[in-house]
Amino acid sequence: MKDLPDPQAPLRRPHDVMRLARMGVMMPTRLSFLRALVRRLCGERAEITRTLWHMDADGIGHSVHRVTLSGHVYSLVSVTRPLDPADRSDRVIATAWDAAFVLFDGTPTDDDLARISANAPLQEAGRFSPRDLVLSRANKSVRLWEETVRALRVGRQPDAAMIRDIGYLMRTTAVYGNGKFGIADRHLISDRPGLEGAFAAEMLTVLMIRQFTLDLVEHVGQGRLDRRLARHLGIGNATGLGMAPFLVHHPVLLNNWMVARETALARVRAVPTLDAADRDRLQALVARAAAHLDEWHVPMEEHEATLRQLAADWPQIQSAVTQLPEDHPLDALWQQGQTMRVPVQELLAATLIEMCPDLVDGLTDCMADPFGPLVGAFADTDHLRRSIASHWAWALDIDYDARPDCERFWYVSAAKLEPRIGNRFAEEGAALETPLDVARRVARAYADLPKTPCAVSAFVARYPQHALAVQRAAILDRYPYAEIRDNLIAATCRPIDMLRCKLSFFGATKFDPKSDLWTRITLAQGAPLGDEMRPEMDDWWLPVLAA
Repeated sequence: MKDLPDPQAPLRRPHDVMRLARMGVMMPTRLSFLRALVRRLCGERAEITRTLWHMDADGIGHSVHRVTLSGHVYSLVSVTRPLDPADRSDRVIATAWDAAFVLFDGTPTDDDLARISANAPLQEAGRFSPRDLVLSRANKSVRLWEETVRALRVGRQPDAAMIRDIGYLMRTTAVYGNGKFGIADRHLISDRPGLEGAFAAEMLTVLMIRQFTLDLVEHVGQGRLDRRLARHLGIGNATGLGMAPFLVHHPVLLNNWMVARETALARVRAVPTLDAADRDRLQALVARAAAHLDEWHVPMEEHEATLRQLAADWPQIQSAVTQLPEDHPLDALWQQGQTMRVPVQELLAATLIEMCPDLVDGLTDCMADPFGPLVGAFADTDHLRRSIASHWAWALDIDYDARPDCERFWYVSAAKLEPRIGNRFAEEGAALETPLDVARRVARAYADLPKTPCAVSAFVARYPQHALAVQRAAILDRYPYAEIRDNLIAATCRPIDMLRCKLSFFGATKFDPKSDLWTRITLAQGAPLGDEMRPEMDDWWLPVLAA
């Protein structure tokens, strides 16, 4: 692409972007964490190698895979156990899995392997060390696993249509990092090259688990997968409510992710011209998106209807791509997309971001939050009032005493220490509500502000229940994309929209919601295999299993 500009188009307004209806249809981009990690591995021509393989004929045992990233060695220790079909569950309350994993810092000794082999299958009940960076577990996708093993054992390849429709041999039900259950705290690796990005250690674990599953099925099936089919096998994941509150509890991180994404889009829209190769690339990406939509189906009727509507609308974008003006063609395409439904707009945003790696990729350096909120103090309560009136107007007109606007409450289960959501009028536990009702808290603080200005500290001393609201108001005053601009305790709140937003930043595809509370996804589908990490292989956005 020539004549890359310094300027950028205006960023979209936070009030428009940070709505659940839009966040719930966001798509992965080249800024997504897994994509950024693979890009780095490809740039370093890294290789995921198998260094230990103690597996019986049925795939029960343990193994070690190794990769060197930016000069540091990481090892994935995988432990498999027989699993009674009755115990196979995606739920967090499960206590047994087909496989358990630890991402180890360095090369494990025999003592390390013995310790991990004993403790990894116990997951939360195990004992871990600061050299254990990530803890995970996974279950087989039984239908595809058995089909693949049967096929390989008789010398044929598994059914391509089944690989297209399912997309993974195993599905993780948790990928724990950041000090959980005694593993390494994030600060131990947060400035390490290659792992400084958000969730980089977790994404490295997922990528290595994917390589393990491919090695394991070939071992059990006694044959080799076709590389094209193997590449289309990612790693599945089942994600529920436990992930949703993260976006509320980490407002600065959310802001930084969104600002990077919106800045990327704004930079691309400002590109003044496209040459013939650029236009061909754009047409190819738009066609790939259409093919990806054709391959993406889900059982849940509501979400399938949304997908099919998106697939029906997308040809208008395909047609528009062939008729772009010479001057600022990408912005012209973007403007045309603004007349269409929100899912089209978000897919178009991801497509445009994919067009311009030179303008976009460096923004991944801005997506972490090494310092936490850096906010100034409000001069007085009048300053606080003006800030809330400006940034929280959407929250002030809601009647939080009306049942539809306060029906839900968030809490943490005593049994699993995981977030849950309840009905305030039908279930007990509202007294233990966790503070995800940010909009309600800010509105109530605003209502109690005095008519005569005073120090904010004096206001909080008189109304200590408003301390969190004042803190969130100060954060949003500086970080414009830090808040979800919807009422998270309303009856209409769909946690699945929060999950979709976060998972899109992970790099998830093929979202497969099972309710408004949890979803299955696919990660690393189409990504280069462990021995294919080269720069030219980093072109796997919205993968398609070609005929």
